Amino acid sequence: MLTGPYLQARAEEAARVFRQCFGSEPVSIARAPGRVNLIGEHTDYNDGFVLPVAINRDVLVACDFAGATGDDGKVRIYSRHYDEMDEFSLAAITVDKEKPWTAYCRGVLRVFQEAGFELRPFRAAVTGNVPQGAGLSSSAALEVAIATLLKEICALALSPESLALLCQRAENDFAGMRCGIMDQFVSVLAEPDSALLIDCRSLEHTSVPLSLSDAGLSLVVVDSGVRRGLVDSQYNLRRQQCETAVSLLQKLEPGRRLTHLRDVDAALLDRHVCVLPPVVARRCRHVVAENERVLTGVGLIRQGKFSEFGELLNASHESLRDDFGVSHPDVDVLVELTQAYPGALGARMTGAGFGGCIVALLTSDSVAGYRSQVVRRYREITGNHSKVLECSPAAGANIIGDR
Repeated sequence: MLTGPYLQARAEEAARVFRQCFGSEPVSIARAPGRVNLIGEHTDYNDGFVLPVAINRDVLVACDFAGATGDDGKVRIYSRHYDEMDEFSLAAITVDKEKPWTAYCRGVLRVFQEAGFELRPFRAAVTGNVPQGAGLSSSAALEVAIATLLKEICALALSPESLALLCQRAENDFAGMRCGIMDQFVSVLAEPDSALLIDCRSLEHTSVPLSLSDAGLSLVVVDSGVRRGLVDSQYNLRRQQCETAVSLLQKLEPGRRLTHLRDVDAALLDRHVCVLPPVVARRCRHVVAENERVLTGVGLIRQGKFSEFGELLNASHESLRDDFGVSHPDVDVLVELTQAYPGALGARMTGAGFGGCIVALLTSDSVAGYRSQVVRRYREITGNHSKVLECSPAAGANIIGDR
């Protein structure tokens, strides 16, 4: 059911777009949030630890059943952002290279079929306010929204964890992005006003209450204005480099169980760092240290030690910039300006890298000044127009309208 004016307004917008596109009322509306990762970057596909937060930016999918359009067995999905209609048969779901965004929708339907679920043709309209190409997981939000819709309209017996894993498979196998489980997991399982600690090996997950407002703090996400043109290829390259590190360390430690960089600690890395290729050693050093930062950070949050947690954010950015090589010069400028701003506890790049967003913890009374001072100075230095998003930790995916 609808809860609160925000969801009410979002549902009304989704229904309006559906009416404009299809000329009738939707029967159901599914919602899935984007996310910002507080800390734990490029650790998920290394079987490590992550600490993301679902945000109050989301993707909505309004739908009705294809029976209203005839019995041709086709799915029709309209994207408001792209102003495009995708039309395909459930009997032949293939990649449409002319419309890359459709891979995230089609891929979910395909993996559901492969998992043995019987699907119904439907027509849908997709709306959203998750910035695309900014590192806030707009693709995962779309996948999860589609999957949540399928679970509802096809009455599928599917646990939240299984739903998230199917969405990850769609992105890995159909869309061709070798992401870890973090984005889909938090979009499905997040709780309000909380981060989600995820063990990406066991998939154990724990909500970590933030209570930022009680501490006089705000979670601020800043879109740097730098689009991430190289992210897919470089993401896959970084993953390959991590796998290379594991392969080499397995040979150096034949009696030790090493399947992912999760199994490498600082002492083991120190023993062998000199024989690893320099670039591989740097990638490995980031992941090992980042896993430690996540677990340390959770403890600090639980103790209300947000200043110390902010220092971990700063250290994470330095590691991502220097050891993992996934930052961008303009993003570094934005992070440095933010870290130097009075009222900032810490800041770092977030997401896969090469542009996109930064995440920062600010005192709530300093946000207004930050919007004017840092944004202006950043534009003077780089020429980029950044956008400040004051984000609230949000709940995971749900059905917000049965009409």
